[in-house]
Amino acid sequence: MMETLDLPPVLDLVAAPGLLEAFNVRRGQDLAVDASAVQRLGAQCLQILLAARAAWAADGQELGLKAPSTEFSAALELMGASPAQLTHQATTGHKEQAA
Repeated sequence: MMETLDLPPVLDLVAAPGLLEAFNVRRGQDLAVDASAVQRLGAQCLQILLAARAAWAADGQELGLKAPSTEFSAALELMGASPAQLTHQATTGHKEQAA
């Protein structure tokens, strides 16, 4: 079963350390990131989300994005990012090699 990480409404500089820790404790397992409550997304937290995507890809794990809010999607677009850049679809072969 895929675990879900619920993002807080405000993802700014103050929220960045907690967001990083939330990803670190879930590293190595498939994860769905629920962005439905996000009202504000800052550049620091976007960097953490992009780094998490790279880490999950390196580990061969699934990283999904669930129900991004309108505000979350607009902030991504404003900063030149897209939801697809925050997700990783693991392939079966890669997971078997990592095991």
